[in-house]
Amino acid sequence: MASRLNPYLSFGGDARQAMEFYKEVFGGSLVLHTFGEYGQSGTPHADKVMHAMLETPSGFVLMGADSPPGTEHTAGNNLSVSVSGDDDAELRGYWEKLSAQGSVAVPFEKQMWGDVFGMCTDSFGTPWMINVVERKG
Repeated sequence: MASRLNPYLSFGGDARQAMEFYKEVFGGSLVLHTFGEYGQSGTPHADKVMHAMLETPSGFVLMGADSPPGTEHTAGNNLSVSVSGDDDAELRGYWEKLSAQGSVAVPFEKQMWGDVFGMCTDSFGTPWMINVVERKG
């Protein structure tokens, strides 16, 4: 297997809901493992997600988990997940679903560089950048 870079998102207790939402947005196959499955059954966090992986038909891999017990979850502004390509309908669909219950920082519209681009933060606090590359030619 070739090496690949995968975004790994941390959540403060709602990883299952977030990852299921991303499955609705992008499609694909979602695998979830809980802390309870790995020796921490009977604890308050047994049903929380220790590891989740979504593999989509477009070849995206998105991973995530609830913060481990004893670790404080903090959301920062040092990461955005960027999705780009030239399939306007596909990317517009992602934008509509991701921004629907979230907040829009940059409206999804044609930008000065010629592409359609937008930035939003979804309802789980994850920042997204969606870019539809303008076909030249």
